Amino acid sequence: MIYFPNAESSLGSILLVDDKPDNLRLLSTMLMEHQYEVRRVTKGVMALKTAKAAPPDLIVLDIKLPDIDGYEVCQSLKSDPLTAEIPIIFISALDHVLDKVKAFSVGGVDYITKPFQVEEVLVRVKNHLTLRTQHKQLLEQNERLQQEIQARKEIEAALQESQLELQKLNQELQRLAHLDGLTQTANRRQFDHYLQQEWNQLSVEQKPLSLIMCDVDYFKSYNDTYGHQAGDDCLRAIAQAISQAISHSTDLVARYGGEEFGIILPQTELEEAEAIAQKIQQEIQYLKLVHSQSQAHDYITLSLGITCLIPQPNSSPSLLIEWADRALYQAKKQGRNCIVTLLQESYV
Repeated sequence: MIYFPNAESSLGSILLVDDKPDNLRLLSTMLMEHQYEVRRVTKGVMALKTAKAAPPDLIVLDIKLPDIDGYEVCQSLKSDPLTAEIPIIFISALDHVLDKVKAFSVGGVDYITKPFQVEEVLVRVKNHLTLRTQHKQLLEQNERLQQEIQARKEIEAALQESQLELQKLNQELQRLAHLDGLTQTANRRQFDHYLQQEWNQLSVEQKPLSLIMCDVDYFKSYNDTYGHQAGDDCLRAIAQAISQAISHSTDLVARYGGEEFGIILPQTELEEAEAIAQKIQQEIQYLKLVHSQSQAHDYITLSLGITCLIPQPNSSPSLLIEWADRALYQAKKQGRNCIVTLLQESYV
């Protein structure tokens, strides 16, 4: 028999299992008077079906039943994940220690001996339902905590991914800020920054710093003859050829302005700088860019000025640019398509 009182104000649902109708009636009346929802059955198999169909908050279970005993009922309930967490209080006339030990060993949480005292049953039921409620609350709190931890991890992962993307964007912006859009070499800002940086470092180390300044010969007439698009293509090809001529990762090729390029060569002696300048001229020759209006050659050529010095703490990198410009001016004065080297007397 199953009894369903009004559960709206219930303090918990209890399944009573006892083959004695008088015991069931007394227990159910007592528990319902104290605002518990009660269901009651007289057989072990029915107890299993009822508990699994709608798991109660607590089971009060007799040991001696007409079909299967309470121990077997308890073991079956504890082996099913759906009912394993339901607390089971054994209530029995068996008062031997071994009976109690077995009750606890199969999963019972408490043991009440018949004839029972109403107050004792109420206190034990209340205590175990309180523990059950607290256990549920802890499980729910733990689940919420795990969800919060997972959500936080997902947020942190998303933030980390966003930071990486932002870092990549910043790096790309930094790269573009230092890059000449047309030739994809360093721009004038990066040239000035890098030259100052190497100047400061080499003034401490007292090692040489070389600079090559080069200019495309008669580039204005090239633009006038072939058009600005062809002129842009020409500058891109020249920038690539110059870049192929340098050998060290510390060397920097930059578009200094218009058709002029600057090549910064840290820790490079004059002889090596001159060899690089010659290699640049060879790379430009390989391009075979026709320039019918040039007074220097049938193809595009460069004029190059070289200087080299050991930076001093009390001087400025503008000194290096000044001497490289002088050398470039001399190369143009000598008819272009040539290399000129100028050095300060203090370096010679």
